[in-house]
Amino acid sequence: MLGIGTIAKKVFGTPNDRKIKAVRPLVEQINALEPEFEKLSDDGLKDKTEELAKRAMSGESLDDLLPEAFANCREAARRTLGLRAFDTQLMAAVFLHQGNISEQKTGEGKTLTAALAAYLNALTGKSVHVVTVNEYLVRRDADWMGKVFSALGLTTGAAISGQSTEEKRAAYDCDITYATNNELGFDYLRDNMKSNLDEILQKHHNYAIVDEVDSILIDEARTPLIISGPAQDRSEMYVTIDKLIPELREEHYELDEKSRNVTFTDEGNEFLEELLHQHGLMEEGQSLYDPESTTIVHHVNQGLRAHKLFMKDKDYIVRDGEIMLIDEFTGRMMQGRRLSDGLHQAIEAKEGLSIMPENVTLASVTFQNYFRLYDKLAGMTGTALTEAEEFGEIYGLGVVEIPTNLPIARVDEDDAVYRSVGEKYKAMIEKAKEAHAKGQPCLIGTTSIEKSELLSQMLKAEGIEHNVLNARHHEQEAQIIADAGKLGAVTIATNMAGRGTDIQLGGNVEMKVLEAITADPDADPNEVRARIEAEHADEKRKVIEAGGLYVLASERHESRRIDNQLRGRSGRQGDPGRTSFFLSLEDDLMRIFGSERLEKVLTTLGLKEGEAIVHPWVNKSLERAQAKVEGRNFDIRKQLLKFDDVMNEQRKVIFGQRRDIMEADDLNEITTDMRHQVIDDLIDTYMPPKTYADQWDVKGFHDAVIEHLNMNLPIVEWCEEEGVDDEVIRERLIEATDKMMADKAEIFGDENMRNIEKQMLLQAIDTKWRDHLMTLEHLRSVVGFRGYAQRDPLNEYKNESFQLFESMLDSLRQEVTQKLAQIQPMTEEERAAMIEELRAQQAAMAAAASQSEQIAGGPTEEAAEGFVEDDPSTWGNPGRNEMCPCGSGKKFKHCHGRLA
Repeated sequence: MLGIGTIAKKVFGTPNDRKIKAVRPLVEQINALEPEFEKLSDDGLKDKTEELAKRAMSGESLDDLLPEAFANCREAARRTLGLRAFDTQLMAAVFLHQGNISEQKTGEGKTLTAALAAYLNALTGKSVHVVTVNEYLVRRDADWMGKVFSALGLTTGAAISGQSTEEKRAAYDCDITYATNNELGFDYLRDNMKSNLDEILQKHHNYAIVDEVDSILIDEARTPLIISGPAQDRSEMYVTIDKLIPELREEHYELDEKSRNVTFTDEGNEFLEELLHQHGLMEEGQSLYDPESTTIVHHVNQGLRAHKLFMKDKDYIVRDGEIMLIDEFTGRMMQGRRLSDGLHQAIEAKEGLSIMPENVTLASVTFQNYFRLYDKLAGMTGTALTEAEEFGEIYGLGVVEIPTNLPIARVDEDDAVYRSVGEKYKAMIEKAKEAHAKGQPCLIGTTSIEKSELLSQMLKAEGIEHNVLNARHHEQEAQIIADAGKLGAVTIATNMAGRGTDIQLGGNVEMKVLEAITADPDADPNEVRARIEAEHADEKRKVIEAGGLYVLASERHESRRIDNQLRGRSGRQGDPGRTSFFLSLEDDLMRIFGSERLEKVLTTLGLKEGEAIVHPWVNKSLERAQAKVEGRNFDIRKQLLKFDDVMNEQRKVIFGQRRDIMEADDLNEITTDMRHQVIDDLIDTYMPPKTYADQWDVKGFHDAVIEHLNMNLPIVEWCEEEGVDDEVIRERLIEATDKMMADKAEIFGDENMRNIEKQMLLQAIDTKWRDHLMTLEHLRSVVGFRGYAQRDPLNEYKNESFQLFESMLDSLRQEVTQKLAQIQPMTEEERAAMIEELRAQQAAMAAAASQSEQIAGGPTEEAAEGFVEDDPSTWGNPGRNEMCPCGSGKKFKHCHGRLA
């Protein structure tokens, strides 16, 4: 018997069906306009953009302009790229414009979908940011879609790391800017450290479309972006502690893989105390629980975490003498990312590398709070429905599942569960051999570099040619993925999130054309394309006959989305395909989240070696385990966000004040208010309300006025006058200090005085905010213990951080007032000495620069022998910090290595 919910769905459709149905009339309207826009000349498309922009600026809503704008953009894409947007792409673009996440399956054309919504929203004159996960995709999409926007009369920019300030500014000043989430976040933080309004790059946060939205707003949301400066060097301490860790035995600590935490047992604490005394790291009689032991305990904890929780080739790799962290969701190296709180240094010590000093946070923001700055936010991905609750609760984003352009013909097989990892891998290799023998391309998905390389060795032993894509080979990423659909191709890939290049059956035509033209530049491009398209059609037919792409996954990820992303690589645009998951009781997910019951079932069934259990019930129970893990991770992120929200409110106030200061021409009113407030505070401290004159601290008051206001006034005499109260003294102080500052303004000149006030205010704000961030970090690390006293850590954090913020503002007023009171104009001798010193510094810098140029060899006329600009295989294998073989004189990472 059907339930009421099931009957309702059959009659009315699901909520998702109703949303899709509601936009169909809009799509029909856009299609009806197509013949009219086909008649427009190339200039006519640009004129139409101008007309639509004028209407948008004069108040007509974007919703009313949508059909014409989409029809215009679709026509431009057809002419420039030969791509005519499907109805499903138009639908998805409508939902993006409305501020939703559109879930489109792999190969459904998200790049063009984003271009439609970006074009419409750029008509307002405010720039649109299209966000993606890596710089290869930023360059590719900006170049590819830039042709469409150019045909429509709009400008396109790409903001990437390593650009000069002018290049960055030009990119952000474009109508549509492509950038990575990291670059946008860091540029925002840098903007809020600038001291001049003209230097700010991100003028406003109008509308952002986030590609791979689940990866950026959920997976990476746990890690804040931090700009930091060097702190005290404690590298010796890390090396010393690292030598002690191997002496610890299993009974000395408890490892909790679920929460990725490791703690010392009571026995471990005793052993550790003894060890530290022996090595002279703690004085005799000093205990681990003493306040002075805090630093050493922190170092030992981080050393233990580095050894027991962070595994080489899974969580990080060593490259060019550096620890490169690996993103557990995408399998990519996280260039420039470092673990905070001394953990990165502990891993460097473990691997015997040179230890970089720890850093002090100068500015930080989480992706959650950065992307919530935008007036409107939208996102795209192939897998968002499993996280719909989180998107709705944290970002206010709805998730709409867009139907595929063609029906899905892929076969998803039930999971096969083996007893051991060895049996599982054997079965996978057998399946890959069978598929390879009949020409069916295989994609083998793994969760770590170590496992991908083990499977690679097994394939080599069987004599099967294959490609490996992981953080070690990410430079060839696009090429490997483009070849993965060729007849008989076998590809091993570590996590397939957000690769950006589709696996096309028979191989990627565009890549083949590009290769052929690069190999023979004199050939006619049209003839090359026609020949390759004919060859491709034949190869694609053979691959389809062999069954399409076969995806073999080596285990389940703790997030269902990552599994779905891997599955979605097969069966794009109605292609046939097949996917299978191979699991074992030794897999991390099965081991950590309870496989005892399943093991009992397997034993009862009497499974022989090499046999597997395959049943839909197994799938269901695994999905429940994954849903539990996802729920727990959501709770962790929600809790983190609640804490960060407290800091975010303060961040907005501080960054807002900085912006106001930079925009203001005259800050005299602000500095005067600050000075008067400082005077009020001094009077309240030394002449408390409702007290008599003989109870005042006159001497202390006199000294404080000299210290804070730089004035030696007859305070004692004033206080001894008959009938003088605190209000009279306040007025006299205000009058005296106002006159002193007015005299200074006259000496310096009004314009100079205003500049001095501006720079002093900004400098003081930055210094105080940096110190405040460090204090909040320390508060965060200890506030959790308040829970033991039955007090809510979050409320405690809110109250204390507010008090800290108030006292920071008080000390800011005092510092600015004090510094302004102390500044004096320079004498001629002082000015001459300063100019001389600056000249000497510049000469020293010039000498150092020319010396380093001689060492580096300087820019050369000739490239290295055999160097070919467009052929990376001729570049040799230079380190990121070596000179580029092209002869530019730049480091490889700032030149041709920027593409890697």
